[in-house]
Parts: sequence; C-alpha cells; structure tokens
Amino acid sequence: MAASIAIIDGGGANIASLTFALQRLGVSAALTADKATIMAADKVILPGVGAAADAMSKLQQAGLCQVIHELKQPVLGICLGMQLLFETSEEDSATCLGVIPGNAKRFVPAPERPVPHMGWNRVTQRVGSPIFDGIADGAHFYFVHSYALPVGSDSIGITDYGGEFTAVVEHNNFVAVQFHPERSGETGARLLENFVKHYG
Repeated sequence: MAASIAIIDGGGANIASLTFALQRLGVSAALTADKATIMAADKVILPGVGAAADAMSKLQQAGLCQVIHELKQPVLGICLGMQLLFETSEEDSATCLGVIPGNAKRFVPAPERPVPHMGWNRVTQRVGSPIFDGIADGAHFYFVHSYALPVGSDSIGITDYGGEFTAVVEHNNFVAVQFHPERSGETGARLLENFVKHYG
C-alpha cells in the first residue's frame, strides 16, 4: 500500500510543480489544511512561497501551528517551509514555529551577490543522511530566497553565498531544504524520492 502524503496548504504557496514532481515518481499527495488529514498522513510536506509573517498568519488562522509541532511522522520542509520550522525570521520580524533552533537572517547584498539568491548552487554534505542517498556531494540545486539560516548543529548540508548557510537540516522527524527540489532536475527528484522511500 502506497504511503499517504499530505502537503500542508498554508495558502498562496505554488505547489503545482511539487505535485507534478511527486506524480512523476508515482506518488500522489493531497493538498490540505485539514488537521485530521495532516495528522493521519504517513508523511507530511510543508512548502512555502512568499513572506514569513504572512505564511505564519495563514498557518495560525488554519489552526495548524500546534498540529505541525505535534507531528511524529516524517516532515519535509521546502524553501520558506524550512525557514518556518525555525524560531524567527528577520523578514517582518516574524515569529515562526520554533520546531528547530535558529533564526533566519537576510543576505547582505553585494555587487557580485544580488539578493535574492536565485539560481543553481552547490550543496556540501556535512554528514551522511538518507536524504542524500545517491546524490553526489557538491551536487547543484535550484535556490530562490532572500533569507537564510546560519549553520548549526542540525545542519547536514551547507551552501556558500557570501558565507555559508544551511541548505539542508535534519532535526528529529523533521528534514528540510532551503532549495526547491521540484525545480532541481534529476537530483531534486532523487531527493524527493529519498524522502518518500527512506523516511518513516
């Protein structure tokens, strides 16, 4: 029996490309804001596009903040969804979910480093993890973001953009990526497949 996957609908997130990427792997996922559906799913994905404070407001209005805290099944955060799992973001001084220790800070722009950080960049693997199965150290992934988390004890993949930041984090049953695997070609597809196959 195929695992059930719930994609948390926080409103405003463009999840079409994520849904298509999962479909190409033969995986169907339900976009939902229903608490019972999310809690009953075998795996959960928290995507995110837009501003942290707005996304947190939508999660609060849907009554999902505590639900996310209480999830025991594997959870994958993507892009803003990853940042929301941490404590705060400098973006609009947002208070986030606080599942993982750390605070997102805005990149400092420079002539050779525009903000947002947009495009392909390498991810260096700090430790082995099932999420990296079959993925080469230093593989490229596609990023679009203006805020980033510093490297901490839970960081398992790092990227450099005027300084190192967390690209992949793993904390208890939560794993999260700053880049967009659904936009990262075969390597991104492999990462999604790893989450589906190796977690839970």
